Amino acid sequence: MRNLWKPVAMVGVMAAICVFYPNVLRAETKHYVVTNDDVNGSNTVTFFLAGGTHFAPKLTRFKTIKTGGKGLGGGYFGIVRQVLVRDGTDECIFVADGASNDIAAVVFQTQKVVGNFHGSSTDSDGQGGMGLAVHPNDKYVYAAFSASQTIATFRIGSGCTLAFISDVSAVGMNGGFPHGMAANGNILVVAYGDGSIESFNILGGPPVSNNDLQLSTGYVEDGEFPDGVDIAKDGHYAIFGDASAGFSEVEISDLSSGKLAKTVKYGGPNGSLGNGLAANNVWLSPDETLLYVSDNLSGQVTAAHFNKTAGTLRFACISKPLRGHGTKWTFSSAIATEATTGNGAAVWVAEDSDSIGILKVTWQAGKCTLTESNKSPAHDSNTPNLCWLNAFPTRPF
Repeated sequence: MRNLWKPVAMVGVMAAICVFYPNVLRAETKHYVVTNDDVNGSNTVTFFLAGGTHFAPKLTRFKTIKTGGKGLGGGYFGIVRQVLVRDGTDECIFVADGASNDIAAVVFQTQKVVGNFHGSSTDSDGQGGMGLAVHPNDKYVYAAFSASQTIATFRIGSGCTLAFISDVSAVGMNGGFPHGMAANGNILVVAYGDGSIESFNILGGPPVSNNDLQLSTGYVEDGEFPDGVDIAKDGHYAIFGDASAGFSEVEISDLSSGKLAKTVKYGGPNGSLGNGLAANNVWLSPDETLLYVSDNLSGQVTAAHFNKTAGTLRFACISKPLRGHGTKWTFSSAIATEATTGNGAAVWVAEDSDSIGILKVTWQAGKCTLTESNKSPAHDSNTPNLCWLNAFPTRPF
């Protein structure tokens, strides 16, 4: 299956935005990045402070903590290994410990682990990695286990604790397990990494299949595999980033009926999304004007105009390969924006060595540019391969 397994040395990263007090973080002003290091052994989480200038953003590492579980040191690009949730006055980081089959819960403000939580006795993670998603009302966390091919539902309690509720089977049409997952409104959307996709109703918390399991258009026509998932703010469209060794392809499905419609593909063999290679990781800008694509194999970032009314894409701009690509690192993966408004201002990109690429987004005369900051990359000496990141305070959808 051409779904681009991250090498054993690869780890997950995640970004976050907050204020710094002596040992206390607040998500009001200053910006932070938090990484799930997915260490092959005793796993860790690392915190970075975002700074620099408008034209030269940067990240500075300041603290690493142990999760209490074990990481895999690898996995698929589109699998989300960490989610951030506000629980009353607490801001919670839920971290996938793939090798020990648990979710580590960290209180963001104090950087303290409050527990390691497990699903049922049959939930089992394999070499693919454990994927996470969070319910839109911040009451539930969903964990996808690759070996047992199940999605477990956990209720979020006070102090960032988790309580297991139930499991649901989740198997793709070609035998795949859940890769990318995203939730919005009453829908959880899943890409199975085998060419198939499915949605679940989460109105009551635990997922219930919408009976729309299907092969994507990109798989049927081009042999590509939806891997990463994002959903528009109003829940109207699901966006899939496809695994590919030869081009960049993104697919969009209309969710207005309450389930997945047949996907419409963009890019692919015709090159209409630029010359980047692979598009597993996708991220909408806060204002939904741009879709950012992590070109996993070519080490670039692509931006595409997104029409949130029509649900269509067209190419906008592409960066140069980020520093060190092909010499110090091979694959990029997770991508997120720094700001929670506008086009996001800056973009963080996970690189599979010990680094996070940093790009500045500019928009002038109707044209965009993606330029790597002269402060890029930032380094995380605790891990040899970063692969997951997100921003905090989280994007408003």
